[in-house]
Amino acid sequence: MDDRKFALLIDADNISAKYIAGILDELTKYGITTYKRIYGDWTSTQASKWKDELLSNSIVPIQQFSNTTGKNATDSALIIDAMDILYGGNVDGFCIVSSDSDFTRLASRLRESGMMVVGMGEEKTPQSFRNACTKFTNLENLLDTVETDNGNISQTSIEATIAGIITENANKGKTTGLGEIGSRLSNKYPDFDIRNYGYSYLSKYLEDLPRFSLTKVNSNITVDLSGSEGSMDSIIDYIIGEVCRRKSGIGLSELSNLLHKEFPDFNLKDYGYSQFYKFIQNINGIEVTEGAGNRKYARSVKK
Repeated sequence: MDDRKFALLIDADNISAKYIAGILDELTKYGITTYKRIYGDWTSTQASKWKDELLSNSIVPIQQFSNTTGKNATDSALIIDAMDILYGGNVDGFCIVSSDSDFTRLASRLRESGMMVVGMGEEKTPQSFRNACTKFTNLENLLDTVETDNGNISQTSIEATIAGIITENANKGKTTGLGEIGSRLSNKYPDFDIRNYGYSYLSKYLEDLPRFSLTKVNSNITVDLSGSEGSMDSIIDYIIGEVCRRKSGIGLSELSNLLHKEFPDFNLKDYGYSQFYKFIQNINGIEVTEGAGNRKYARSVKK
C-alpha cells in the first residue's frame, strides 16, 4: 500500500459523531491522514457530541458562528482550507465528509489538480457530490464497533481487522504483505503496539494465531487466512453465480440462506466482517441496493 498523505475535512453541520471511528478506519485503506479538521459552530449544543471525539482523535476544530454568518460559513471555511492545503503541496488526496451537495465543485476542482478525492456521507447524499469524488462511501456502512481489553484493542478486533484486509485484497486479486498489515493496523489504531500483547514482532504474533498462515519467500512475508486458499474463491464464485443468475437481483436474506446451505461452516467473522451486506458489497462486480421495505438486494454490475 502506498503511504499517500490525505487531508481529512469534516462538515460537522450534517455529520454525526458516531461515524468518526469508521471514517478514520476507512481512510487507512488509502493512506496516512496528516490533516484532521472539522468545521462547525462549537458553541452550539448540537455539536456537543463531537467535542468528546476531538481530543481523543486529534481532530482540529474550526469555529464558525452560525448565528452571525449562517450555514454557508462552514462550507466556505472548509473550501478555503482545502484550497490552501492543495497549494501547500503536502498531500496526495483529500477526504471530504459531508452529505451536502455544496462540495461538488470543490471535489471536482481537487480532482482537476490531480488529487484523489474520497467522499463520505450518509445515504441521503446527492448523486452530484458522489460522482464528483474519486471514491464515495456511505457512512452507514462504517458503523462497526471496536472492542477493548484493559485499555488495549482486543485481539478479536485486531483479528477481524487483519482478516478484513486479507479479504479485501483477495477480492482485488492481490496478496497481503506483512508490512501492509502493520501499516494498516498503525493507521487504524495509532496506539497499537505489539509489545502490549506479549510479542516483539508482528510476525510472531500472527504465527501464533491459528486463523492466519504466513509464507516467507526470501525477505518477503505474505499473510493469508488459514485454509482459505480455494475455499474463499469457492465462496466468492458461488455468490457471483447466484447473483448473476437473477437479472433483477437477489435479496440478501435469501442469498445468506443459500450460502449457509452450500457452505455450512461459513462464518462472516472468519473474513473480517460483522454484517453480511458489507461482505457482499466488497465483492467486485456486485452492488448492494435497497428496495421496498428497506430490504437489501445484491445485483450484478458487470457489463
